[in-house]
Amino acid sequence: MASLRAMEPLVIGRVIGEVLESFNPSVKMTVTYNCNKLVCNGHEFFPSAVVAKPRVEVQGGDLRSFFTLVMTDPDVPGPSDPYLREHVHWIVTDIPGTTDATFGREVVAYESPKPNIGIHRFVFVLFKQKKRQAVMPPVSRDCFSTRGFAEENELDLPVAAVYFNAQRETAARRR
Repeated sequence: MASLRAMEPLVIGRVIGEVLESFNPSVKMTVTYNCNKLVCNGHEFFPSAVVAKPRVEVQGGDLRSFFTLVMTDPDVPGPSDPYLREHVHWIVTDIPGTTDATFGREVVAYESPKPNIGIHRFVFVLFKQKKRQAVMPPVSRDCFSTRGFAEENELDLPVAAVYFNAQRETAARRR
């Protein structure tokens, strides 16, 4: 029942369906920006608050299990017509269980969110790898598919996911 409750915001936010298949969360992942801003499903962040890459902690598995983290924006160029879906912002592989993303291998460098039109969702997905150093980076950041990437790299269903919303900041809001 707890896993169903954890999935609900991902279903309501259409992350399940548009980005991911339904899955059973089995690992705890925490994503924190600027040391103290925890990412919770559906919360909004200003783009100026997410310029530097976040700390992503994997609380599950063990040092012998490895994980891949994918951060993607499924709302490119805008949520009403996301014809470039998805844009990949960050990929880190070979993250040992019970550590954080800094222990992994960054295969796509972090690109800070800069939404232009509407409210965009930025999704963090964690996959368990079958073995180490088996994940290949995508050819392009645009027209990325989290599902396709997982298939190509023989990653199973996700073990954790969380997303936040962001929209373009007006000059007045930046002050």
